[in-house]
Amino acid sequence: MARRPLPRILSSGSAQIARSREIARTAADSATDVLHPLITITRGLRQLAAVARLKWAATPKERRGATLFLAAACLLVVALIPYGPLAALITVMAAAAWKGRVRTPAKTGPDEAETGRLQALYEALVPYFSVAEDPAPLFAHGGDWSKTFSDYEFDANGRITRLQVAYPAYFTDGEAESRSRIEHLLHAKSGRGREYLFTWDEEGNRLVMSVLPALPTSIAAQRFVTAPGETVLGFTDPDAVQRTVPVAQGEETRDAPPVVWRTGPRSTEPHLLAVGEPGCGTTTFLRSIALQALQHGDVVIVEGSGTGEYACLTGRAGVLAVESGLAGALASLEWAAHETERRLLAANRARQAGHPVPDDTRRPLWLLLDRPSIFGHLAAADGHTDPQQLLQVPLRHGRAAQVTVVVAEQFDSLDALSESVRTHTRARVVLGPATFEQVESVLGLAPHTTPTPDVPPGRGYARLGTGPVLRLQVPATPDPYDEATSEAHRKAVLDLLPEPQEAAEHAPKEAVPDPVAAES
Repeated sequence: MARRPLPRILSSGSAQIARSREIARTAADSATDVLHPLITITRGLRQLAAVARLKWAATPKERRGATLFLAAACLLVVALIPYGPLAALITVMAAAAWKGRVRTPAKTGPDEAETGRLQALYEALVPYFSVAEDPAPLFAHGGDWSKTFSDYEFDANGRITRLQVAYPAYFTDGEAESRSRIEHLLHAKSGRGREYLFTWDEEGNRLVMSVLPALPTSIAAQRFVTAPGETVLGFTDPDAVQRTVPVAQGEETRDAPPVVWRTGPRSTEPHLLAVGEPGCGTTTFLRSIALQALQHGDVVIVEGSGTGEYACLTGRAGVLAVESGLAGALASLEWAAHETERRLLAANRARQAGHPVPDDTRRPLWLLLDRPSIFGHLAAADGHTDPQQLLQVPLRHGRAAQVTVVVAEQFDSLDALSESVRTHTRARVVLGPATFEQVESVLGLAPHTTPTPDVPPGRGYARLGTGPVLRLQVPATPDPYDEATSEAHRKAVLDLLPEPQEAAEHAPKEAVPDPVAAES
């Protein structure tokens, strides 16, 4: 049987009802917007009345008469003063509007997405923090994460920025390998691309993971407030050191926590080794040290790459030589070895005679070598002595003779460094992207933070002797002759350069080696 069509009134009724509902909803929303102040005041009056009723109920019966009399007296005073009733009405309306305002509810716990992230992190830790023999495990599949996770924080993107984990006492937190597995897991599950700090409390069986803010890169080269014999390698986290220095950062001046390296006769780390990849900032690091060393001493620079990164220092007061060739490097380092021996002999004779140490033996001498391994290959091909062999005397006796050696090398050429360089450079710096293994191989200790794959130039880690591993950001000290250098950084470096002078006016004759004589 063919189906009969519905009457028009029935077929169009649902559409009319929908339109009527939409009109009613729009009218209600408009009325709510118009009457919103009245609704707010009404809500506030109701809440104020509820508070007054609770106060009256809580007042003892013997005090209610005095309270009524005091309220009536106040009302009488308000009624008698000019504009009193109007002021009282305005005050009550304002209090009601404030009391009846819509408040945003305070967040008291993680939302659904954050709870899911915490539960997933809890499940990932179960194989590491549980054993089959535990009768009441803290970590179990399907367990409650709130028993083990506390003091958690999230960023605007819902990623964990701070987390405290309570782990069982039988976990081998004293073994570096076990702790490394946990740190790697938390790093992977909490989001890569950020630098995490892991703080282990072995006594309380607690692990705190926190995201470290990026170190500022806007600090340029400048005169730092330091004593003679102190060099600012860079800047680190505020809670890592107990000292700050004022620095100019743009148009403002603020206090920054520096990594200070102390050299001289009483230094326990008289020489330094900096390692990194190409473009990581080791040349900038050496240039920063040179500008600070020239305040109180003399500098000899040996550049193995030959790119002219230190041309701005050529011919400056206190710069004894800037060599980029094999002959000049051999002559300069040979003179440095003889100068170290001369200083030791002069100081020894003065002490035996009961005289003060001569002034020319107390002025610091800095030997800065950028990629000396390149000269080793050239020397082997030409049958000359490796320049690193000439560093044995300055490295062994440099602390007593006020001679400091700083070597910068790349990871792929570390094997070409001599045994003397690796043994006597107890201050170490690693710059640029590096793995845990690379950082530990240079510093002798793995960092407590997670290295990130993408870092700005001059970012890395530093360790002075047997001290802790510190995060480091080297002050921006680019080549002022480079066209890519900004005008602000160029001016900052040029202002720190000493006045130009002829080398013969401020250096002994031996300080300017003759390459022709060295080749013969």
